[in-house]
Amino acid sequence: MTETTGAPVTEAGYERGIFRGNAREYFGIWIVNVLLTIVTVGIYSAWAKVRRKRYFYGNTELAGRTFDYHARGLQIFIGRLIALAFIVVVNMLGYVNPILALAGSLLFIVILPWLVMRSLRFNARVTSYRNVRFDFVGGVGGAFVAIVLGSLVALVSLGILAPFASRWLNRYVFDNLRYGDRAFATDPRIGALYRVWILPVLLMVLGVVLIALVSIPAFLLASDDDAAMTIWIGLVYASVFGTLIVFAIVGLLYQIGVRNVVWSATVLDGRHRLGSDMSRFRYLWIMVSNLVVTVLTLGLMRPWAAVREARYIVEHSGIRFDGELGEIFSSIERTGGAASAEYLDMEGFDFGF
Repeated sequence: MTETTGAPVTEAGYERGIFRGNAREYFGIWIVNVLLTIVTVGIYSAWAKVRRKRYFYGNTELAGRTFDYHARGLQIFIGRLIALAFIVVVNMLGYVNPILALAGSLLFIVILPWLVMRSLRFNARVTSYRNVRFDFVGGVGGAFVAIVLGSLVALVSLGILAPFASRWLNRYVFDNLRYGDRAFATDPRIGALYRVWILPVLLMVLGVVLIALVSIPAFLLASDDDAAMTIWIGLVYASVFGTLIVFAIVGLLYQIGVRNVVWSATVLDGRHRLGSDMSRFRYLWIMVSNLVVTVLTLGLMRPWAAVREARYIVEHSGIRFDGELGEIFSSIERTGGAASAEYLDMEGFDFGF
């Protein structure tokens, strides 16, 4: 099946992304990253992330030009140290007094919107295209509504209001995203989001019912017999594992459906429309087969899997420019380059959100 829910980037007028990377090239970067991360007991992972992102950004092409990633490993390392220090302190408080641990957890929820906002700003500002950097201007209040309140609404409603939460989150991200001095804006329709919500919900209900049909008789027939208990425990673990698989599949299908809807409702500078036509089932197959191959090869095929996933995502994303490309980018580069220079030294740290 090739169900899509977004604007086809194969339509006339769309500039579709192209991914130039290959597994052989990336394997050399990946294996060095892995070995140095092991030797340095994880410290090098921050610099490994920079090398990885520079490779993938540098091989992602749009309208004949590639993207660039400007972060430094030290920035990512410091951000991780700050996040790790907070986690260690919260855990230490838990050993001293459970109430202090609860207070630490509540504090984390309070500062989470700030952490996410700072990470979004950091990742935008270290990304450029045609020598013009991106920016993110969202505030903490918007992050609180989009992340904390949205998650709470989706959870309390048992997922029924998840499309509203998805709309709040994506509007917060895209409405505050800038390319130079040009703004992005998105307005995904609730009806479209609910259309991509229906299938994952039906699959989730079906999966839970099937798991219940297997699990409930096992619970009812449980006895003190050793063999029966072994079978019963096995079925319990299988039910838990099966539930996790169902939720993973459902989440993935919903995520891609939302991406298609949101991207196809997003414009840059009020004129240039983004598009995404990823097939939910094709992407699910890629992710499942990537996982299987990676596990069976003890991780050695991870570079192949990462390149395969990136190529599919990039090649099913695009933008329809309104006007002549040369004039559009000449205008953006004149004003956007000056805007980018204003925050070159204000990138901050990446907290990993």
